[in-house]
Amino acid sequence: MTLAIFFGCTFIAFGPALGLFLFTIARDPLRIIILIAGAFFWLVSLLLSSLIWFIAVKASNPLDEPLQKGLLIFGVMFSVLLQEAFRFLYYKLLRKAIEGLVALSEDGCSPISIQQMAYVAGVGFGLMSGAFSMINLLADTLGPGTVGIHGDSQLYFLTSAFMTMVLIFLHTFWGILFFHGCEHQHWWEITAVIVMHLAVSGSTFCNPLYMGSLVPSYLLMATAATWAYLLSGGSAQNLQRFLLCLRSGASPQLES
Repeated sequence: MTLAIFFGCTFIAFGPALGLFLFTIARDPLRIIILIAGAFFWLVSLLLSSLIWFIAVKASNPLDEPLQKGLLIFGVMFSVLLQEAFRFLYYKLLRKAIEGLVALSEDGCSPISIQQMAYVAGVGFGLMSGAFSMINLLADTLGPGTVGIHGDSQLYFLTSAFMTMVLIFLHTFWGILFFHGCEHQHWWEITAVIVMHLAVSGSTFCNPLYMGSLVPSYLLMATAATWAYLLSGGSAQNLQRFLLCLRSGASPQLES
């Protein structure tokens, strides 16, 4: 039973993201480098925010429960802001990289667009975030404990897997929205990403009322996905053509 939970939660949390990686990133060495660098930037932001939270906890009274809860909320919110700050730094770095690639190319064009970089960087942020969210939980699924033995919800691992999946997708869409806002100086788009990130992270404090965190997170994911699709040049007409091609079994053709 524990192995079934382990593999089930693993495929739920990382299966869709693995599909994104295999079909859109794995064949391009440049995209793999951008993904790994994005994961590294997220990791550094987590390290710094964890250090600040650790110092704050050690400097406070551990017996003061309201204070410790307040520090936990502060740590989560500070971590979100730091992640978005590092996303901005990564955008600036990639912008410089594009300038270098254009200077080195023979035709004066970059081999990868800023929109593609935004997508790959978002996947990198999401995969590293998902890994840190789920690795320890996956280890716990192998036992020897039993979930819900004291009357708690037995859906803890399952809901954690679905939450990890939505966070990976959200980071991907947030990357597209954030980079688009930086590229066109639409600061309200950047603000919207930060607000959505704070909202999703804050909703986790509703646990163990899991519907209070999962439902808003998936609604925000649908909103962010639609928004990112439109900013990337998508339209309802393009989506309709794609679905018609799938039904007819034909391959979608690019317009010249």
